[in-house]
Amino acid sequence: MDMETWNILVTLIIAPVVYSIRQNFVEVKRIDVLLNKTREEVAKGYVTKEELENNMDRVIRMLNKLETKLDKLFEVKTN
Repeated sequence: MDMETWNILVTLIIAPVVYSIRQNFVEVKRIDVLLNKTREEVAKGYVTKEELENNMDRVIRMLNKLETKLDKLFEVKTN
């Protein structure tokens, strides 16, 4: 086999392999970017632990106020 035939054969085998590897690399980068954006979007939908605690404290305070008012109302009605 002469050198020219060998070069053509190697080119026909290696070129598609290199092209395929390059395309796969580009696709992996694209998917990585999309994954990072998805992570950012999902994180926006959750509350932090501190926010949850603050909101729960607020709800508990309001329920305590309501309980106090109901107790006063029942005391007035029983008297």
